Amino acid sequence: MDPERSRTLPGMEEYDVVVVGGGAAGLSAALVLSRARRRVLVVDAGAPRNAAAAHMHGFLSRDGLPPSELLATGGKEVARYGGTLVADAVVDVERVGDGFELRLAGSSRVSARRLVVATGLRDVLPDVDGLQQRWARDVLHCPYCHGWEVRDRRLGVLGNASAASIDYAQIVRQWSSDVVLFVPPDTLTDDQQTELAARRIEVVEGEVTSVAVTDDVLGGVELADGRQVSRDALFVPPRFEPNDALLEALGCDLGADGWVVKDGTGRTSVPGVWVAGNVGNPRAQVVTAAGEGSAAAIAVNADLVADDVRAAVRTSLPAG
Repeated sequence: MDPERSRTLPGMEEYDVVVVGGGAAGLSAALVLSRARRRVLVVDAGAPRNAAAAHMHGFLSRDGLPPSELLATGGKEVARYGGTLVADAVVDVERVGDGFELRLAGSSRVSARRLVVATGLRDVLPDVDGLQQRWARDVLHCPYCHGWEVRDRRLGVLGNASAASIDYAQIVRQWSSDVVLFVPPDTLTDDQQTELAARRIEVVEGEVTSVAVTDDVLGGVELADGRQVSRDALFVPPRFEPNDALLEALGCDLGADGWVVKDGTGRTSVPGVWVAGNVGNPRAQVVTAAGEGSAAAIAVNADLVADDVRAAVRTSLPAG
């Protein structure tokens, strides 16, 4: 987190909303809530998922902007409307009455009437030597994010036995006529082979063990049997794992797929807790995450207004 966005919290501070996570989703939520004159705190641990990416794409009016610049600008906008941002991590959260108390790694304790959890997800890569080091450079996960930048080049897709990875290869084919799909032996159906051949997607069967790199540039893919297939970029669909420890600690319901159950605004099964961005939606790109943050913020403020109305009515009634 930018030092300009950080301050120390003395003792127990009380907020209308604490937003956990200072990415696009969290900052968007904080901006809307701060403009709604709510007292807002954003707690961000400073480890964004897209830190390795040099640029982001597909965000209208911000295409090509480094992610760090988006977050720095967003943080300043939140602060302009009175929001507070701290570089810290939430290590404990508990329900206290109708609200929440949170303990931060820096030993501060804060209270909140509502929570917005925007802690994102982790990309878990296949166990292939060299993938992590090339991640977001020439080993890529999203063709919509990176396909244009590697268009018409020699592309590879690291597939598996799932039908989804075959569909993924067909999507990558949109950006290049030279695509190789790497899959384990004997995993493709006759129909899949026919469809891949129809669009001239080459299939290489075997176990991929490493990526070949020369002068800090991806050169190809190496297989267990010694074969090396030259490629300029490799698309790898990772396994997504949500950073949902806080949601589990709060007792939020999870679906059969392991992801938090939420409604269209991000409201979870625990009253007062919303989610936004990748922690609840693994497919959310930056622009989508920002939109989810805004939607959650509007719902949170409406919920707080309902509380405020009830409190006002109670205090206005004559005693007895």
